[in-house]
Amino acid sequence: MINDPYRPQFHFTPQQQWMNDPNGLVYFQGEYHLFYQYHPYGITWGPMHWGHAISKDLINWDHAPIALAPDEHGQIFSGSAVVDEKDTSGFFGGGAGIVAIFTHHSQDPESGAVRECQSLAYSSDSGRTWTKYSGNPVLADSRFPDFRDPKVFWHKMTQQWVMILAAGQTVRLYTSPNLREWAFASEFGEGEGAHIGVWECPDLFELPVDGDPAYTKWVMLVSIGNDPAYPEGSRTQYFIGQFDGTVFKNEAAPEHIQWLDAGRDNYAGVTWSGIPDEDGRRIYMGWMSNWKYAQVTPTVGWRSAMTLPRTLALKSHNHVLRLVQQPVQELNALQTNTFQWDSIQVNPGTNPLSMLALTCFKLEAVFELGTAEEFGFKVRASEAGETLIGYRPGTKELFIDRSCSGDTGFHVDFPGRHTVQVEAEDGRLYIQIWVDHSSVEVFAGEGEAVLTDLVFPQETQQGMGIYALEGSVQLVSLQVSPLQRVVSAQV
Repeated sequence: MINDPYRPQFHFTPQQQWMNDPNGLVYFQGEYHLFYQYHPYGITWGPMHWGHAISKDLINWDHAPIALAPDEHGQIFSGSAVVDEKDTSGFFGGGAGIVAIFTHHSQDPESGAVRECQSLAYSSDSGRTWTKYSGNPVLADSRFPDFRDPKVFWHKMTQQWVMILAAGQTVRLYTSPNLREWAFASEFGEGEGAHIGVWECPDLFELPVDGDPAYTKWVMLVSIGNDPAYPEGSRTQYFIGQFDGTVFKNEAAPEHIQWLDAGRDNYAGVTWSGIPDEDGRRIYMGWMSNWKYAQVTPTVGWRSAMTLPRTLALKSHNHVLRLVQQPVQELNALQTNTFQWDSIQVNPGTNPLSMLALTCFKLEAVFELGTAEEFGFKVRASEAGETLIGYRPGTKELFIDRSCSGDTGFHVDFPGRHTVQVEAEDGRLYIQIWVDHSSVEVFAGEGEAVLTDLVFPQETQQGMGIYALEGSVQLVSLQVSPLQRVVSAQV
């Protein structure tokens, strides 16, 4: 692992073989559980299992044995997990335990017809071992070949479990008193948002607005699968509205589309359940890849990583609500030291960072706009290539350009420049960048604009640069912090 040039230093990856969607994110008795779509017999997508890892800090992960394997009902597709505190399911003899709700996927060998249904498994030993419910499946509907990815949560106001799942081009909501018996509640999505691919991996949760617990909105995440007609590939949209335990109402115009991430590599993300009230955070993690090229990325013996875990919040600005993201605070423990610069004018042809050679680091910068038509950073740079993170004040575009980032030839849709609109506040741009061996994650402002991109640089690409084009820009402050490697082990 140490000599693997693309193995991330501080992002979660499987020890070997293929991984995709995060599943069953749940916190229980001091531990964060991460389950994920896993093919244990190859580095491309195959018969799906649930892989499993456990952490006490969201950063250092212990690899656990496979939690769920295919059975007579089919493969184990995506789903969620909850803490059944009051033993509503009857699985725990009056105590508390973890219940996983997942999709069983099968295909008729003769007709080719796909069948997807929802099933349960439960654990009485803090997620170490799992028993599949003898009454599986608990929810099926033969009208929908795409009927998957259940996300379940306890709705306090109505005192019931709610399931949201994807059904083709919409999501469907169901309710249950006990996790075993489900009743249809409502459907959402027809004519709403983007429909440029199959809807997948939904999530639904409540957040305070501007930190005010008395004023809340509900947020729905919906991931959209890859369609060859669209160069962006798979990506995730979100809706903000109200939910009463039965019906979700989008408060934006139906045609309004809000993307969670403007990069190419943040898909199928969902949030943790079971986070204690005293913590209060809504923590998210996504699959850091894209179905355009996920199965051909140039890694050896393993494939795919997760995004940084992120805290989600709702922020209002000029009477507009946005979902904002920030890396979880636990990540700061990885900082070893910090290089600091203040009040530097950056002119074309100058590079105050020329002495640095880093591969894994956090960068925080504040710029005051000047005359430069474009400015920003070069990371993982050498004569062999570089990744640009830049801003153009005239068009208010923040971008990652990975066209010459290293190995880009494995797929025609990989190289490119990905942009997002960002307003400079009072003439200043706030930017945070996390660089790992094979990824760049950029957060602007308070996290209202985010770009997540894979990159595959050569090992010799360790240089850094700051640049300005056609004018100058004032660097108000800059901190660059090298990051240490996370610890992983076997449970």
